[in-house]
Amino acid sequence: MLPSKQPVLFVSHGGGPLPLLGDPSHEDMVRRFRDIREYLHTQVSKPDAIVYISAHWEASPLLITAAPSPELYYDYYNFPVEAYTFKYPVPGASTLAARIQQSLIDAGIPAELDAKRGLDHGVFIPGLLLFPEADVPTLQISLHPELDPRFHLELGRQLAVLREQNVLIIGSGFSFHNMREFFRPSDVDADAKNLAFEEWLEETLQLRDAEQRDKRLVEWTKAPHARFCHPREEHLLPLHVCVGAAGDATLRESWHFAALGKQGSCYLW
Repeated sequence: MLPSKQPVLFVSHGGGPLPLLGDPSHEDMVRRFRDIREYLHTQVSKPDAIVYISAHWEASPLLITAAPSPELYYDYYNFPVEAYTFKYPVPGASTLAARIQQSLIDAGIPAELDAKRGLDHGVFIPGLLLFPEADVPTLQISLHPELDPRFHLELGRQLAVLREQNVLIIGSGFSFHNMREFFRPSDVDADAKNLAFEEWLEETLQLRDAEQRDKRLVEWTKAPHARFCHPREEHLLPLHVCVGAAGDATLRESWHFAALGKQGSCYLW
C-alpha cells in the first residue's frame, strides 16, 4: 500500500540548463534523477499538485505563483539558443495558491499572490526530469531575502499540512553551491571540503531527534567548511523548508551524484 500522504523532496538541480543540454558533467545527475523519478512513480501516489520552493526566487513579503497557465522564466544567461526553447506546460494551481497564502497570513507570515512571474529553472529543470508529462498542477513559493534558516524551517512547518492533501513539496537548490569552485580545475582540497560538508549534512538529516537536527540546521554555518560550500545560502535554504515540512519524519531516501566536478545530494522524507 502506498503512503497515505505525500513525501517531501529536496533536489540539487544542477547548473542552469546544463542537465537538459547533454552536458557531460551532469550525466551522473541525470542518472540519479531517473532513479528519483522511478521512486516517485512507483512508491508514491500521483500528487494532485506540486509546490516548489526554489533557490532562484527571493521576495518580501513571500510571493506565490498564481497564474492558471504559468510561463517559464529562463533565469540564466549566455547559453545556447536551445536553452531558451524548453517548454514545460504544466497547469498552475491558483486555488491552492490562494489557500496557501491565507494559511501563511493566518500564521503571521506575510504572503502575496503573483500571477505574472513564470516558473524559474529551479522548477522546470527538475520538473522536466521528474514529471516530464507536465500534467500535475504546479506552483512556486519564494524564499525570504533575509535568508534566516529558522524562518525557513518554520515556513516548512506551515506547509506540512499540504502533504495530507496529496500535495508534493519539493525544495530545489543545491547541497553545494560555490560558483567559483564549479568552474575551477579539479582540486583535492576543495573536493575534501565539499565531501566534509556533505557528510555533515547527511549525518544531520539522519538524526532521530528532530529538535537536535533543527538546531544543527539553524546553526549550519558551524558545519565543516560551511561558507566555502555556501558563500551565500540561498541554495541551501530550500532544504530547511523541506525539513520543516517533514516534521518528525525520518529520512527515507538519499541520492548522491557528481555535477560540475562536485558532489550534490537529494533527500526524501
